[in-house]
Amino acid sequence: MATIFRDLSYRYQWFYDGISRLAALSVGGEKRFRQLALQNLIINSDTKVLDLCCGSGQTTQFLVKYSQNVTGLDASPLSLQRAKENVPQADYVEAFAENMPFADGEFDLVHTSAALHEMQPDQLQKILKEVYRVLRPGGVFTLVDFHQPTNLLFVPGVWLFFWLFETETAWNLLRTDLGGLLRKTGFQVDEPRLYAGGSLQVVRGVRESERGKEGRREGGKEGKREGGKE
Repeated sequence: MATIFRDLSYRYQWFYDGISRLAALSVGGEKRFRQLALQNLIINSDTKVLDLCCGSGQTTQFLVKYSQNVTGLDASPLSLQRAKENVPQADYVEAFAENMPFADGEFDLVHTSAALHEMQPDQLQKILKEVYRVLRPGGVFTLVDFHQPTNLLFVPGVWLFFWLFETETAWNLLRTDLGGLLRKTGFQVDEPRLYAGGSLQVVRGVRESERGKEGRREGGKEGKREGGKE
């Protein structure tokens, strides 16, 4: 059953959109859901933004309202065709997220919405390394995805949704510390913000600048010297 519904959601845009809107009611509607990961970010008209795994442009449509330099990346030709029709203001690239055709430090902001739960663990690690690479020092990676519910009232709904539409990779994400993975990749990460009874998380990481790295190294050396004196 899960395979059937999942296939339908990818094949028919109206079906996917309907499911997305229904699921997003838990946070106040799809418009709010699509902007959860963008809250409190400073995005100017010249900010270079990458909408990673952009799908049909559901969040891209909000990003282009802030920046004139938005690129959507997705591995699905069908999704990209829909995105071009839905949000023609952005540029689009067909590629896999774990092997992006961009230069080092090309973007100021990388965003992804409800996509990482589709990835196998080894894919996920490669994607995070690629995101780190294409971000400039001081650039921001922001994401929204599933999280193990902290409110038991939300557990039945999440499990039902997973059984109908998701695969084992989504279940794996519930057991994954995304913030910890970002830290291991080199990001500076704040505590995740949880929504919908803890079933959704927003995680934000900053690629540390070279000055920041140097400061941490010097701080570590100073600590060792002080320890030696004692």
